[in-house]
Amino acid sequence: MYSPELLDHFEHPRNVGELEDADVIAETENPACGDIMRLTLNYRAGTIEKVRYKTRGCVAAIACGSALTEMIAGKSLREAEAVTREALLSKIGGLQNESMHASHLAIDCLKTALKKAVQFQRGISG
Repeated sequence: MYSPELLDHFEHPRNVGELEDADVIAETENPACGDIMRLTLNYRAGTIEKVRYKTRGCVAAIACGSALTEMIAGKSLREAEAVTREALLSKIGGLQNESMHASHLAIDCLKTALKKAVQFQRGISG
């Protein structure tokens, strides 16, 4: 049912937790299934220096959060903005239709975090 890549991210999630000194905190919820994802970021010198995630959700949501953090850590905002749902799906080996909501949750949370990161950046440089 799940790909080996997805199971690896579920069984050995990366970047789990919250950054106590986060510059950006973003949280999204899927109202249909009740899954919740939270991203915390430290943003330094134009780069996402650190990223952590927490999720309350299904196997796919946990795996998507883990994979997403790997995809954006060390990236500029522009590079992180370029991360697509399709790229996330590719990284975890795909999802079946009934689990597709997890990839939407992760990308929605990323978009919210990036909007806040832009505001944070303007606050520093402005």
